[in-house]
Amino acid sequence: MGYDAARIEVLEGREAVRKRPGMYVGSTGERGLYQLVFEVVGRAVNQVPVGGGSVDVTLTSDGGVRVADDGAGGSCEAAGDTGGPDLEALLTRYWAGREPSGRHITDVGQFRAGLFVANALSSRLTAEVWSEGVRRVHEYARGVAVVPPAAVEPATGSGTTIAFWPDAEIFETTRCSFAVLAERFRQLAFLNRGLGVSLTDERPAGGARVVSFRFPDGVRDFVAALDAEAGAALHPDVIGFEQEDPRIAGTLQVALLWSGSREERIRGFANSLATPEGGTHMDGFRDGVAAAVTAYARERGVLAAVDPDPCADRIGVGLTAVVSVKLDRPEYPSATRGLLGNPDVRDCVGEAVREHLGNWFEEHPERAAEIVDRIVRGIPRTEQVDDPDIC
Repeated sequence: MGYDAARIEVLEGREAVRKRPGMYVGSTGERGLYQLVFEVVGRAVNQVPVGGGSVDVTLTSDGGVRVADDGAGGSCEAAGDTGGPDLEALLTRYWAGREPSGRHITDVGQFRAGLFVANALSSRLTAEVWSEGVRRVHEYARGVAVVPPAAVEPATGSGTTIAFWPDAEIFETTRCSFAVLAERFRQLAFLNRGLGVSLTDERPAGGARVVSFRFPDGVRDFVAALDAEAGAALHPDVIGFEQEDPRIAGTLQVALLWSGSREERIRGFANSLATPEGGTHMDGFRDGVAAAVTAYARERGVLAAVDPDPCADRIGVGLTAVVSVKLDRPEYPSATRGLLGNPDVRDCVGEAVREHLGNWFEEHPERAAEIVDRIVRGIPRTEQVDDPDIC
């Protein structure tokens, strides 16, 4: 039997999302379930005031997820832009209006499918909006409005609460892991200084469990936490800086320390998403650290002119770092966004790290001498003999 144009099935809107959910959230397994949660949480995070807002996520006892924010309510646009679509449009139309983008938008999940997809893949969704002196309620079942959105009562303040129940007809599991969500929300709080995120689990029979995150020092706190988790003796010298660079249309935040550990712990992020495959921001960070260490060692005579530069492996011993860039136009070689590709980022990050780390060495000569001498002098001779790969 032949196949022609008459056999092509055209799917649109919520029908397309429910027929091929993996195209929108990655899978119908746990990965897709978390992406569904992150779509709603991402909208909330981008609604709250920068540097002081709060998002509260609750795993309800009946299998739902409730996400509340203290933002302005209504639209989901970048700060200062009031021309975007309202909440009803975001819930009922795919890509309703212009997609928010840029360094001021926090990416929570790997994709940006939007609230329309979250609504279509939920058996039930209720949205409450406090804005302009009234509370409005939206109710949907599998993406279809149950009743028209309506203002139900006068109210003070502003914010949005969206409660949804992932559809068991779509997902292999609808049970979210408290630990998985807590770790991601903790990352978000570290990477967005001042943002408050709480997670409440009402499902345990013994009573609710709650965690809350807010980190006033951002990535500096992140580095201190990574070092402490590794069991290293926490050293107070967390080196950190934040800098805007028009050459990359973005900002970069870097924090690092050397501890007594032998392990290297370096984490990279682009627009608040982890980049486990690395990328130009990570290459630039390593370039900058190596350049600062080498320059300091040669200026102080720890390295002679004929000595080779310290190898990267030795510089990384005991190094804990977080490198976070936020760009207006991030570039990724693949849809999973695990590798940052912007070519200009490498030089900009490298220059900034070399400058700030070099200045810190100058301001803290005793600690700098200890770090650089340890890197240059390296491992004791007995360990070098045992490991031929150590340079």
